[in-house]
Amino acid sequence: MATWSNFNLQNSASPLMEQIIFFHDHTLIILIMITILVGYLMINLFFNKYINRFLLEGQMIELIWTIIPTITLIFIALPSLRLLYLLDELNNPLITLKSIGHQWYWNYEYSDFNNIEFDSYMINYEKSNINNFRLLDVDNRIILPMNNQIRIMVTATDVIHSWTIPSLGVKIDANPGRLNQTNLFINRPGIFFGQCSEICGANHSFMPIMIESISIKNFINWINNYS
Repeated sequence: MATWSNFNLQNSASPLMEQIIFFHDHTLIILIMITILVGYLMINLFFNKYINRFLLEGQMIELIWTIIPTITLIFIALPSLRLLYLLDELNNPLITLKSIGHQWYWNYEYSDFNNIEFDSYMINYEKSNINNFRLLDVDNRIILPMNNQIRIMVTATDVIHSWTIPSLGVKIDANPGRLNQTNLFINRPGIFFGQCSEICGANHSFMPIMIESISIKNFINWINNYS
């Protein structure tokens, strides 16, 4: 989760988030190289006292500064397209979780099982104990198995919300009257936090998301006990 001293992206807990971080680093290196090159040329330009009064056109230099940005954009576009298709790909999900946004809480349904549905409200900080995370803990966590493909269906009942888990690389809008779909693959156990990322009203910042990732055996036991 994000902390007060964390200036970088959150540690990834899914293969998709790892790919997003790799793409971020790849793009950032290219931007730094461009910034250094342009800065060097600008500094040289300011301190250069040589002037060519008869230079009216330079087809070669124009050709060079057209081809080099084109090649640079290709180096950014190809990994970007690859990542875009990876994010949309969904093969044989183990379970389906339906998330419904309300003002101002989340409702969850495990569509593959009977009678597993609950509301998830933020825990009041004044009533919570010292081990709870302020403005992030909820009364009913989402329980999901790790190392399995999971389909997430997201919608809303009133206004536009956004279901977001930064460490899993997931951000999907919850639109009233529309069902959006994405996928998760959690590669380690733990507790992962998120929040609504679309301004949805007065209590927008008080509808957190909390996922607990456990082994498939413990998940089956939880399903049996819940039923």
